[in-house]
Amino acid sequence: MSISPSELILNEDGSMYHLNLCPGDIAETIITVGDPERVMQVSQYFDTITLKKGKREFLTHTGTLNGKRLTVLSTGIGTDNIDIVFNELDALVNVDFQTGLPRENRIRLKFIRMGTSGALQPDIALDSFILTEYAFGFDGLLHHYENHGASLQEWTDSFTQQLAWDTRKATPYCVSYSASLGDLFRSNRIRLGVTATKTGFYGPQGRRLRLTPNPPDLLEQLRRFHHAGRRMDNLEMETSGIYAMAKLLGHDAISLSCILANRATGTFSENPVQAVDELIKFTLFTLAPNRPL
Repeated sequence: MSISPSELILNEDGSMYHLNLCPGDIAETIITVGDPERVMQVSQYFDTITLKKGKREFLTHTGTLNGKRLTVLSTGIGTDNIDIVFNELDALVNVDFQTGLPRENRIRLKFIRMGTSGALQPDIALDSFILTEYAFGFDGLLHHYENHGASLQEWTDSFTQQLAWDTRKATPYCVSYSASLGDLFRSNRIRLGVTATKTGFYGPQGRRLRLTPNPPDLLEQLRRFHHAGRRMDNLEMETSGIYAMAKLLGHDAISLSCILANRATGTFSENPVQAVDELIKFTLFTLAPNRPL
C-alpha cells in the first residue's frame, strides 16, 4: 500500500519535511552529532564537501575523505529528534518518493554517533572515549513501535528490579550496538561501555539547581547497577534512540562518546574542544584510513 502524503511529508522541492534532504544527498555512512556547529568541526577534515543543507537544528554536510563518501548531520538534542532523523534518513534510501512504496532492495546505512558524555564511575578518565555496547533508554521511544523483541529483556528486568523502578516513568529498554560496525573501532583508546540515555540534562541526569531530582540519589543508584559482570558507565541523551531506530529499520549503528565530565568526582575536562577534536579525528581515520590526519 502506498504511503499517503500526510505520512510521507515532502517539501515543494521534493525534499524530506524536516531534514530538507533529497534522495542522493546522503552517503551510506552517516556521522551524527547533536550540535549543528560540530558539523563544521567534522567536515573541515573532508577532502571535498559536495553538499551543504540545513533546516531548523538539522544541518547536513556530505563529502569525501580519502575517497570515501561520508555524511555528517546534526540531530539536535534528545531521542525525540532521533525519531525524526532516522525515519527521514531511512525514507531517503528505502522509499520510492514517486510511488510512495517501500523499495524492494533495501539499503543498510551505517550510523556513527559522535558525542559528549558524563562518566558515572570514578575510574573513567576525562577526555577518554567510550563505545557504547549496551544502551538503556528511559525515553519510551522504542515502545511506540512494534519492536519484536528489540529490547534485551534480561537487562531491563535486572535494571528495574535492582532500582525499584518508579512505574510513573517510562518503562526502560536496553538495545545493543552493531557488533560488526563496532569491531572497526576497537582500539586501546576505546572502552566498551553501558550507557544510560536520559530524557533531559538536569533532573533526569540527577543534576540539582533549584529543583530536587527524583530519586535524589539517582547517580548512586546507577553506579550500583550491575548485570552480566557489567556496570553503568556513562550518561548522555541520544544513544538508546539511535540503537533502537537503527535496529528496527535494519541499519547498523554505534555511539562514540568523549567523556567531558565525571559525575562521581565532580570534575570537567580542562580542554573540551581539543578532546572532542581528538574523537573526530579518531573516528574519521577509522572510517577512511588511507592516511593519518
